[in-house]
Amino acid sequence: MNLSGLRAEPCFFEDLAIGDSFDSPRRTVTEADVVNFACLSADFNRLHVDAEFAAGSPYGQRIAHGLLVLSVMSGLVTRMQLNLHLEPSLMGLLDIQCRFPKPTFIGDTLRVRVEVAEKRETSRPDRGVVAFRRQVINQRGEVVVEGVWKLLVRRRIA
Repeated sequence: MNLSGLRAEPCFFEDLAIGDSFDSPRRTVTEADVVNFACLSADFNRLHVDAEFAAGSPYGQRIAHGLLVLSVMSGLVTRMQLNLHLEPSLMGLLDIQCRFPKPTFIGDTLRVRVEVAEKRETSRPDRGVVAFRRQVINQRGEVVVEGVWKLLVRRRIA
């Protein structure tokens, strides 16, 4: 799918093809992000906020909260051209399945790869379900979060 151009033409269910992929901008996870997320979520797990404790862990240092990384991913996706075109057609989030194969450390720079993994029509002619495979990838090329987000998307035809 070609999303270039100055005008944000709406993207509908029919415009997406299985295998279409898109990349986000990058963002570095900072210590301030981890501390602020701990305060916001009240998750003060020592792996996130206690450098001495985390030094003795298998990771050897503090790790970012998994839900913080998901939040960063969500924000990066909203900055993508895909989101600009798809946003008017989004009707809702149906399901999230994800896993965390590697930790994210303070100072890691993340980007998101989004791929259309599956599409299916629904019993209602004005909408369809699109499954987007998302991967959060760090500066070392490691996948730190991966999963599938199923979204309800308007159809062009009704």
